[in-house]
Amino acid sequence: MADRSTLSQQRAALEQEWARWIPGPAPEPPSTVGSLVRGEVARSWMRSLPNVDPGRDCAPIEPGDIAPRWAESPLRGPVTQLADQLHGITHDAGYVAAVTDEAGTILWSDGGAVMRRRAEQVNFAPGGRWDEIHMGTNALSLALHTGEPSQVFSAEHLVAALHGWVCYCAPIRAADGRQLGVLDLSTTWDRAHPLAMSMARTLVSAIETRLWMGGEVRPEAGIRLTSLGSARVTRDGRPVRLRPRQIEILTLLALEPEGFTHERLHYAIYGDRPVTSSTLKADVSHLRRATGGEIANRVYRLTVPLACDAVDLAAALDAGDTAEAVRLYRGPLLPDSETPGIVEWREYFQVGVRTAVLADADPEHALRYGERTPDDVAVHEHALRLLRPDDTRRAVAVARLHAASRV
Repeated sequence: MADRSTLSQQRAALEQEWARWIPGPAPEPPSTVGSLVRGEVARSWMRSLPNVDPGRDCAPIEPGDIAPRWAESPLRGPVTQLADQLHGITHDAGYVAAVTDEAGTILWSDGGAVMRRRAEQVNFAPGGRWDEIHMGTNALSLALHTGEPSQVFSAEHLVAALHGWVCYCAPIRAADGRQLGVLDLSTTWDRAHPLAMSMARTLVSAIETRLWMGGEVRPEAGIRLTSLGSARVTRDGRPVRLRPRQIEILTLLALEPEGFTHERLHYAIYGDRPVTSSTLKADVSHLRRATGGEIANRVYRLTVPLACDAVDLAAALDAGDTAEAVRLYRGPLLPDSETPGIVEWREYFQVGVRTAVLADADPEHALRYGERTPDDVAVHEHALRLLRPDDTRRAVAVARLHAASRV
């Protein structure tokens, strides 16, 4: 366990930063926050504030009985198989463990009597909704948003009622790369431990191994490419390690099935930069090995179609299916890429989805898309125009519009 005096100093400093920034009527942009507050936490605060009152005392509860959903969840079997191990951690080490669905609703939890009572006071229990839009910045919502393991300590939580906690969380993925939920280990701030995150990762790895081997969620055959909001490639359900440049090439090949000449692909990747042709050839050769040789040689193209969220999004836009386009659009295409061909497609998707949403009469589309584009005033105004005066979702639209108008 970390030195208590060090943890106490860290907590006090974070409390001061939280008190300086959060309660005010016009929060400062993340760039002005002191270095003590991590960038990912500051950005989450800004996303959360339009929707979540930092003074709320507990998480909202999902309506209805959560037990049937847990009974049908693909995670139930693997978690049950690890019950003894999880029970030992929660009872012996003083943690509360929780597993959520893909939307951030807790389906299962376990803990000793004392910690469980504390957790239940903030609805850290089955039925509690812990995604960012309902409970602000916490380890569960960060892991759901980023797809990466997250730790949130004390006053890094947006909601003040959680400042006495430290949470360690990791996403749980199906064999085809889909995020099924998260596993979280939480305890009091003074019990923060540098090995707790490693413990959470190890448990998730064990859950995923049982999940994939048990066949409860079947691996998708062939290559699957995720490129909207993040970058991930799997082959027959198993992760494939590729460099960012290789993922860019694979994305372009997926989006343009007619393929590229060497010269055209070289320009789409490097633009006018003086890069030798052998560099592109080496990357394509590596891709060919990673994908099982499914890239043609004379004209660079995929000989076997792959599953790709960006391709699905392009098809939804072509078909005028706004609901499917909004569902698929989890963020910009390969957001960290500056490759000319990717930038062109990224702008196409951003303009296409936004235009479809603004032309659609369903407020749900504007609200869902608005989660991904918090600074887009026009989208929030559109949602507000479409919502009936008695629709409780107007509060969300108004808060988002207010926050976006300050940017």
